[in-house]
Amino acid sequence: MANHKSALKRIRSTEVSRVRNRFQHKTTRNAIKRLRELTDKKEAEVLLIDVSSMVDKLAKKNIIHSNKAGNLKSQLTKHVNSL
Repeated sequence: MANHKSALKRIRSTEVSRVRNRFQHKTTRNAIKRLRELTDKKEAEVLLIDVSSMVDKLAKKNIIHSNKAGNLKSQLTKHVNSL
């Protein structure tokens, strides 16, 4: 168990950010799956903008690596263009 007040506070704040990060990451993954399942190009183009924004936010907060974000956006854009 932690011995210092600051360590106890750090444990609390880390738990809050961990839960928030997991929620945002899972939400983005579900949006990516939804985008890959779409067959209508118009819908996919609209969703691609939202998904790209979500991926960029994850990369900005270091939840995912910036290279992974770029690769994801590239793959999704190729998928939408091929529809």
